[in-house]
Amino acid sequence: MLKKLFLFVIAMSSICGTSFSQERLLKKADEKYDEYSFSPAIDIYKKVYEKGFESPDLLKRLGNSYYYNAKYEDAAEIYKILVEKYDTVVSPDYLFRYAQTLKTLGNYDASKEVISRFNKMVKDNGLERVFDIDYLTKIEENSGRYDIKTFPYNSKYSDFAPSYYEEGLIFSSDRDTGNLARYRHTWNAKDFLDLYVTNGSEDADGAVVKIKGDVNTRFHESTSIVSKDGSTMYFTRNNFLNGKKYKDENGTTRLKIYTATRNEDGEWEDITELPFNSDDYSVAHPMFSPDEKVLYFVSDMPGSYGESDIFKVQIIGDGTYGEPVNLGKTINTEARETFPFITKDDVLYFSSDGHPGLGGLDVFATKIAFDEYDQPIVNVGRPVNTKYDDFSFIIDENQEGYFSSNRPDGIGEDDIYKFVETEPIRLDCQQDVTGTVRDRISNEILVGATVKIIDEENNEVSTTVTNDKGEYGLNLDCNKGNFVRALMEGYVPSEEYLPRSYGKPQIVDFYLERDLVSGGFGDDLAKLLQLSTIYFDLNKYNIRPDAEIEIQKVIAAMEKYPSLKIKVNAHTDSQGNDAYNLWLSKKRAESTIAYMIEKGIAAERLDSEGFGEEKLLNQCGNGVRCTKEEHQLNRRSEFIILD
Repeated sequence: MLKKLFLFVIAMSSICGTSFSQERLLKKADEKYDEYSFSPAIDIYKKVYEKGFESPDLLKRLGNSYYYNAKYEDAAEIYKILVEKYDTVVSPDYLFRYAQTLKTLGNYDASKEVISRFNKMVKDNGLERVFDIDYLTKIEENSGRYDIKTFPYNSKYSDFAPSYYEEGLIFSSDRDTGNLARYRHTWNAKDFLDLYVTNGSEDADGAVVKIKGDVNTRFHESTSIVSKDGSTMYFTRNNFLNGKKYKDENGTTRLKIYTATRNEDGEWEDITELPFNSDDYSVAHPMFSPDEKVLYFVSDMPGSYGESDIFKVQIIGDGTYGEPVNLGKTINTEARETFPFITKDDVLYFSSDGHPGLGGLDVFATKIAFDEYDQPIVNVGRPVNTKYDDFSFIIDENQEGYFSSNRPDGIGEDDIYKFVETEPIRLDCQQDVTGTVRDRISNEILVGATVKIIDEENNEVSTTVTNDKGEYGLNLDCNKGNFVRALMEGYVPSEEYLPRSYGKPQIVDFYLERDLVSGGFGDDLAKLLQLSTIYFDLNKYNIRPDAEIEIQKVIAAMEKYPSLKIKVNAHTDSQGNDAYNLWLSKKRAESTIAYMIEKGIAAERLDSEGFGEEKLLNQCGNGVRCTKEEHQLNRRSEFIILD
């Protein structure tokens, strides 16, 4: 098992960038109008916020403005409000920046709490990568990482399939039947196995007992998993239920997975078989996902690539499940894949004789894959793996675990071995990241913009610049999360967090905001300030609360520049009578002006006009069938700068 990946260390320093100017008036000699420069962040959003107008978008922009300008106390204050009041719309990067600011301010305990939330939000999704190496060399590189210890509960018979249970283990054995159980990892074992429990004591005397209840029968029981709350067990058994044994058309008794519930006396009862079991194929070796919402298992059901494949199925609840899904041909081969075990870090350990190994069944590690992208399959190496069968590998958070083997130095046919992992296994993962960088307002490509990869410890991993097409390409280590950050002089930096992944190539496009936005006569202030669309309710013209926030941004700009005059143009779609739409648009424009006057803007600085459906942005005129989204594009307000 891999050790837990790093807790995300927060130590981000201020990035390079241009401070937002409090005021900058640009003049062009060959033009007859003044050109205003607007800071789209601190000087506008702060003023709106201080007036009591608040939204997630406003807080994000204001918090980022402080953050990128190294104003960490202010950033922490804004981010705190954002993540506490609007947690459902906060993405991981905002939690990361909030934690950064707290650590920069020396508030380490609070930073750790935020990072804990961050970790939950960006759970690992596994790996995707083509893996092509000299397997013997790689096996030797991975070898020597385990100290093997004796397991005190082995018998002269067969003992295997350990799983964690309370303070000890559940495992399978035929010790009380006197039968040697060979090749317990195969489908059709012919000796009778039962489930046994250990109490975790190193003293073997009297420490092993059969599991209580109705689980054990006169047929085989093996490989079990118990839910975290201790109430439900999944286990493997021959096709035997309610005293009756079932066979396929060839007379073979297959394996099935059953569930049992634990009663108040600690006994297991209510044995129920899973609905996707069959008399015609085997289903065995259950394992939970870390959140216990998915069951992993092994089967030779239709759709298998080999003798046995690893599958997964959604646990819906109340005895219902989704459709079984094969994990794909990267993990599964034409041979046997079996005995899955999944760590809390989503590392999947399994045994296989289809992947390159040392002989027999070897133990392999990979990341859980939710689609069929190639991911590295890594042989865990010696001494866990040998030329014999090595299987049913499990490991805990302390890097201690157990596995089974039929190697000749044991005392039985199959024996359980205890181990300590001294060094975590490395699952290499490289991810290509490409994209373009553009101006957010004009959509023009930005040539020469810098794009960086910043890891979770705030180390700059790599950097590049965009080409003459505004494109960039980088490669990162997808075993851990990374930030892709775009910067260019005259623009506000932007970044996107990429969590740990399978390595599937990602496209990350950036649309950078100018740190100073210039505008003059005839420009739409709404576009310059990147206002959200100002909506009105159907057939109404009163100002809605969501529209207030956007209009407040315009008011803040006009308060900053006393000479600025604007004209509010209101438009409708083509639905409805033409004359009515013209009247409605005028009322909405007048309503907007009245609101701004009420908030202190002089009337002589404002003008308004309603255009109805005269200036549509698309083909959706009278009689043309259009979607709601197409009509919505025409229902808009403009704030035009006047000379």
